[in-house]
Order: sequence, then structure tokens, then C-alpha cells
Amino acid sequence: MDIIHLLPDSVANQIAAGEVIQRPASCIKELVENSLDAGATTIQVLVREAGRTLVQVIDDGKGMSETDVRMAFERHATSKIREAADLFALTTMGFRGEALAAICAVAQVEVTTRRPEDEVGSLLEIQGSQVIRQEICQAPVGTNIRVKNLFFNTPARRKYLKPNRTELRNILIEFYRIVLVNPQVAFTLVSDDEVLLDLTKGTHKQRIEQVFGKSQRNQFTAGLVELRTDTDIVSIRGFVGKPEYASKSPQQYFFVNNRYMRHPYFQKAVLTAYQGMLPPEHNPSYFIYFDIAPESIDVNIHPTKTEIKFADEQTIWQILQAAVRESLGKFHVAPSIDFDMPLTELDLPQTTIDPAKVKQPRMSFNPNYNPFEVQARASYSAPQKSQVKGWEKLYDEPEITDEVSLPEDIKPMQVMGRYILVPVSDGLMIVDQHRAHLTILFAEIEQQMRSGRPVRQQLLFPETIELSADDMQLMRQLQDQLLDVGFELEQLSSTAYAINSTPALLGAEAPQRCLTDILAAVRETGINARTEWNRQIALAMARDAAVPYGKALPEQEMVNILKQLFALPVYTKTPDGKTVVSRVLETELEKRF
Repeated sequence: MDIIHLLPDSVANQIAAGEVIQRPASCIKELVENSLDAGATTIQVLVREAGRTLVQVIDDGKGMSETDVRMAFERHATSKIREAADLFALTTMGFRGEALAAICAVAQVEVTTRRPEDEVGSLLEIQGSQVIRQEICQAPVGTNIRVKNLFFNTPARRKYLKPNRTELRNILIEFYRIVLVNPQVAFTLVSDDEVLLDLTKGTHKQRIEQVFGKSQRNQFTAGLVELRTDTDIVSIRGFVGKPEYASKSPQQYFFVNNRYMRHPYFQKAVLTAYQGMLPPEHNPSYFIYFDIAPESIDVNIHPTKTEIKFADEQTIWQILQAAVRESLGKFHVAPSIDFDMPLTELDLPQTTIDPAKVKQPRMSFNPNYNPFEVQARASYSAPQKSQVKGWEKLYDEPEITDEVSLPEDIKPMQVMGRYILVPVSDGLMIVDQHRAHLTILFAEIEQQMRSGRPVRQQLLFPETIELSADDMQLMRQLQDQLLDVGFELEQLSSTAYAINSTPALLGAEAPQRCLTDILAAVRETGINARTEWNRQIALAMARDAAVPYGKALPEQEMVNILKQLFALPVYTKTPDGKTVVSRVLETELEKRF
């Protein structure tokens, strides 16, 4: 008996949908890209319950005919290409002909569309790849597509969707990738009747400011410098962040031919250009747009079309690195000399020098020196570490494995505004003051979070923090946990929170900076790593409240830090693994002399 058979189209479409439509954000990506390919200048996106019950995309593009709207939902039906050679000359966002078929396989879809030359439009309703009805209707020019009850016929997929706030953040991330490269199009994003983004047409720089400007006190684009270079291979334009504006959670985007892409290799080129300019653990923001001949890239690698293969990656890597360095050098602020300006009286020497009193310089030389004479010289090469007797003790830092007890009469000394030196029985203990205080505060904050009784201070005049749409969603997720550490927040609008109280340990520190650092730290852990969020909140707060480097500490304060530090179960490393305490043994000190 034969056992191999063809799968029904409905089953095949559901399998394909698993690759293309992974969550509501994937659905929005595919629909908005279709609107862009249709020449839309205004696109509205509406979602309910983070896309679970409704994803609606309305555009003013060229629309579809009665036949085309039916054909568009067939698998491998597309207007973008006709033959294999067209894959190497793509100028559109879509080309596979899989997205609409995948969407209608796992959702209930309703479309109304009309072309400018038609008097009436078409209505099409599909459910699980089955056409329910098709009829003519009144409709404005463009396309209005409603995707309802995503994954209604695949309950396992629907079950594994994340909470609404997490899925909404995924939608925002995907939305940013589209709007940042299409500033000529007006976009609106509405979630449950709340307008999250309302972006007007403008330039690339204006669009960047519209999206990310609210997350900064000053204009976000003030920290960017323009990048532009044109070669026969590629044209690169965009903006890169000034080194002093680097952060632990930067905004980094690559686009090629108006398509978002991930490219770790090119990211390395950018970071190499910043070598020696960035603080530790900080990275720059950048928005870089590549324009290249379509035949020089291959976008047909993955269904999501975010992985791009370049024909000459090494050359582009060098061009990109040089372009970033040139931009950073060009906009580097430094004093300059204008050689066209005439000297004033103040510029001229104020004293008169008698040439007769000036001593002539004397030169000495060896008349027998012959530069062409080859002299034999003994070659010398630096010894390897393994060839030096006792090199392990010179290079390896001794680990503090045994219990170290502080002397009863502690006499600490601060050096370099950073380290606390403490003589101990077998040598010298060196303590990093900032990391020591950070470790102490981290343990204190974690204890408060576990007990649910934070020490907070009420603000007489509440302060306001402005956030981007993405940060607003994350703040909503963290609001209860922030309350456990002392932050009492009240939402004022879709882009702002009022800070009514702050943790007492912050003192006079600006609460806005601490909250921004918390959001950045939590975002780095991943939007689904909820179990790590408390730890990241405590770490970010401790880092902001700890004594800074360069602060002079009185002796009693140093003694208190040392006693609290050594009372902790683990005191040699910070919660994020950095060295707090180092010891120089007495025997090592003797060897140095």
C-alpha cells in the first residue's frame, strides 16, 4: 500500500504560516510592506489585544481589482516577480507570494479594496484559507484589510503567544524597523483606541526624532552626526552617534535598499571605528542606510527577509568603517587656526630682540660615520611569559579563597579617588569603592523587594519622565516591581509618567536617569526574561546610587563601607561579576623591592 500523499492546501498553508507568521508583529510587518509596495503615502495600523483579536491595516495605495484581490490570497501568487532572474533585481519589499496565504490560513480575514480607476470596490472574506464571500462594495481608494482572531484554528500556536504587553512591544519594535526607513510615508499606530504613534512625513532625521526623541531629555538627534559616502560599489548614508552619547542600550539599525536587516559583520565594522572612544560597556546608536545594486545582494535567504547576503562583504566592511571614522573626525569639535586672519598687535611679540645677542646654535657630528656600513648587531627577542621564572605569580592575581578578617582598628586610606587601601595580616587589601558600595546597595534593595516594604521618600513636587512608545509599554510591565523598590508612578499620557515618590537610597539623584537605566538594563535581558527583571532593577538602582569614582570619602565612611561589605556572604565580586576586592600578598611586595 502506498503511504506517500500530497497534503491538502489548507494544511500546507498552515505549515508555511509557521515560518512567515510567528506572532501579530509578523502579520503587521507583511501587511504594511504590501501597502508600501502599493505606493501608499498614508498607512494606519490598528490592533486590539496586541493583535490577538484584530490587526487592521488601512492604506491609500493603488488598490486591487476584483480578480487580483481573490488571486492575492493564493499561495505563491505575486505581482512582484515573474521569473527566477527577477530575484536578483528586486525593488519591492515582498516577492515570495506567501504572506497573505499564510495569514488567511490561520486567521479570519476581511478585505475591502478599490483602484482609482474603478467606481466600486471589492469585498473578500476568507476564513482558514476558505473563501466565505466575495462581492462588490463602496470603498475608498486603497486597501483596508482586517485580520481577526489570529491562530483561531491552531490553538497550540495561540496558547504560546506572550502576554499582551509583551506582544505589543514586539509590534512596536517591528513598526520602528519599517517607519525609520520610510519617512516619506505618514504612519499611525493605534492600540485599543490609544494612539501610540502618529508620525508625519518628513526627513530621515525628523523621523528618528519623532520615534526616539521622547525618550531623551534633549533632542535625540542632537547626539547624531551625519554619515555619507558614495562609491561604485555602495552608497552609505545615515547617522551615527557621538561617542559621548553612547549608552548601554543604544538604538542600532541597518537598512539596505529600504529594507531592515541584521548584520553582525557590519556592526563590527562600526564598533571598530569607535575603538578607544567609548566608555566601558557602552555602545553608540546608529541609523545606517545602504544603497546597492539589487544584483549585488541576496534577500532570498530566510522567509522574514532580514538576513541579507552581500556579494562583496569585505570591501563594504572597509568602506563602512572608513565612512564612520571620517564622520566622527569631521564633526569632532576642536580649536582651529584661521591662517587667512591678519595678525593683530596683541598677536605680535611685545619685546624687541637684539640679533647680535642671540647665540648661534652649534652642531656636532662624526666625520667617520658611514650610513652604508653594515654593523653586526645581536638580535634580541622578548622572552615569553613562560620563560620567566615565577611568571605565574607576577601575572596571576591571587584569589581570595580563605576568610579575611578586618583588623579591629581599621585605618583605611583612599587613593586615586577610586580605591580604598586596607593593611591586613598577610599583605594589603585593595577595595574598589564604587563597586563595594554597589554590592552593598544591591543586597539591600533585593531584601526590600523580597519583604515588600521599601523605604521611599515622597516628592513635594512630582517630577515627569517622557518616554518613547516602546519604553511606555515596558514601564507598564515593570510598574508593580518598581513600586516594590520605592518608585510610585502615575501615567499622565501615552508618552509620560509622573514620579510621585522615589527610593530613599537614591537621595538627591535624578529619578529620571535611574528609571532610564532600569529600562535599559531590563531590555538587555530580553523582553521575556521576567525572572531576571528584579535583579536588573536592583542592579541599575545600586549602580546609580553608589558612591561615584573621584569622590573623597572621610575615614568613617570608608570604615562603614568596609564593615558592611565584609559582612556580606559574597563580597569579592559585584552581582554582575566584576572584581570588588583584590589582595597583594606581603611576599609579592617584598619581591618588588
